[in-house]
Order: sequence, then C-alpha cells, then structure tokens
Amino acid sequence: MPGEALARLVAGNQPPAGAYDADIIILSLNRPAETQAAVHSALAQQGGMFHIIVLDQGSDPQAVTALSRCFSKATNFSLYATEINLGVAAGRNLATSLGHGRIIVALDNDAVFKGKMVVARALDRFRQKPDLGALGFNVLSADGVRPDRFSWGYPARLIARFKEFFDTTTFVGAGHAIRRLTWNMAGGYDPGFFFTWEEYDFCLAAIALNWRICYDGSLEVIHNVSPHARIAWSAARMTYFVRNRLIIGRKWGASWIALAPRIAGYLVKGALNHQLGATIKGVREAFLAEVPSRRKMPEAMRSYLHANEGRHRGSWMDRLRFELLGGMHRDLQSKRSLF
Repeated sequence: MPGEALARLVAGNQPPAGAYDADIIILSLNRPAETQAAVHSALAQQGGMFHIIVLDQGSDPQAVTALSRCFSKATNFSLYATEINLGVAAGRNLATSLGHGRIIVALDNDAVFKGKMVVARALDRFRQKPDLGALGFNVLSADGVRPDRFSWGYPARLIARFKEFFDTTTFVGAGHAIRRLTWNMAGGYDPGFFFTWEEYDFCLAAIALNWRICYDGSLEVIHNVSPHARIAWSAARMTYFVRNRLIIGRKWGASWIALAPRIAGYLVKGALNHQLGATIKGVREAFLAEVPSRRKMPEAMRSYLHANEGRHRGSWMDRLRFELLGGMHRDLQSKRSLF
C-alpha cells in the first residue's frame, strides 16, 4: 500500500481490502489524552462503513504506547507512526494514502465530532451533490454552542451564517471531508507547505477542475484547543503563513506587482503582531521559491472565486481597515494547527 514505506503500523489493522465509505484520518503529535478523545468520537460514528487512521508524527514513545493500548481491540482502526513530524500537508497526504475509502474525513486531534451521525450526514451531502468536491464542517468552541472564531477560515462577515450551508472556496482543517476522486484529480496537498494554507491551495486546484467547495453548518465538531495555544504564534508560523499564501498567488500567475497589496497588508499584520522580521522572511522565501507549475485561472474559476469569496471580503482597503480595527489576529489564528 502507498505510504507504508514511510509509516509503520503500530497497532490495529490495515484498512479493509474491499470498498468502504470513508477514512477518518487524525494526525497525532503527543497530547495522547486529546487524541484518544478524538479517536473515541471517530469510532463512535454510525451510519456507514468507516476506517479510522491515526498517523503519529514523532510523539514520545509513551504517548504512542498509550494510544496503542487504548485501541488495541478496535477492528476498524489503524495506528501508524513516522519517526519525524512531516507537517500537516505531507502528514495528511500520507494518512490519506494509507486508506481507500470513497470519502476522506479529517479531524484535528484536539477536536471531537458532536454526535454519532456527523460522518454519515457528510456522506449524504456527497451523494446528493455529484459536483461536491470538499465540505467544511462547523467548528464549534469548547462549549459546543458558539462558533470557534479562531477557526473561522471564511470571510468574517459570513460568521453569522455559521449554522447554514453555503458555497465557499476553502475549508478549515479541524473538521472536513473530501471526495477521494477530487483528491486524486487535484493531487492532494502541496507537501512543501508544511503548515498553513494547504487547504486553500488544494481547493483552488479542485475549483479549477470544476469541483464545488461547500460549508455545512449542520456538521459539527467541537474544538477543544486551550486558550494559551490560540495566541502562541511563533515567528516560524508567521513565516509559513506569509510564504505559502504568496506562493499560491505565484502558482496562479500573479506577478509581484499584483501581489504588492497583499504583501503590504502582511507587513502591517506582522508589525502589529510583533513579527515583522518573520513576515519579511516569508516574503523573501516566497520570492526565492521555485514554482514550476504556474497556471492561468479559467474565467469560470475567477467567477466562482469572486462569487464565493471576493465579494464577501471587500476591497483591499476594507481588509486593511479590518486589520487596523482589531481583526489583525483573526487570519493568523484561524490557520492555527497542532504542528
């Protein structure tokens, strides 16, 4: 099976040889208690044939042992391990390659499904909508009621619609589902991103292939991240944030002149977050990065992006004003991760 050369099976069973509905993938890096809660919620899902794949990326041996013991009797569970942290993008690529379910559901290891039919109802959405390529879930705060504003990866003005269903241009990694056919056609995540913007990069490739990306507020997960983790933004994270978003622009043919307003906005963001040096490093790395597959956006793709993103975000001046009036932390924190 692809990926086994990089990951060893530590506990559980390989996915079944025949067809099944969905893989539920969870990346793990220490924090065994949180990961165990995520796996328990995945194992509790009903209404289909699911296989849970946990990929541990370099946790302490004690943490891996704890996971192994906790789920040793689960039949639809696999615990794989790598020696190092591959990052979110490459880690999810590897975990996805270890299964072959028709739908790929991903859950952060500090999140749990709210209810036992979340994955089954996601599958229904894909059955109902043949052009649906990926589906973002409703990521709730630890109280299980309010939206997790720090995990809201959509235009800020849409947060009032957090319980609704709407077309969009990306999804939040904490809880989402992807049609495997779409995954294969779009080529998965860019492993060079390591962390942040990999979902948006993937969605752009899918949209260019005429797939639809949606958000479904009825599919809920509870995000149990601790408050201190929300603000612990390192210089490295800021660098990835800036670097990867500018590389996405370059992938789709944007010149450095066209990217200038975005760069200016990020410099303001970096200064306000005391990460100006890291921001400048991200710009420099994006400038030096090799981007072999530059593409021109089809007109249908441009129309889709404007209808489902651009018109909600407003002009560059609107966005900059939003940053200066107190929203400067939102974009960064909405891209937080465990890695």
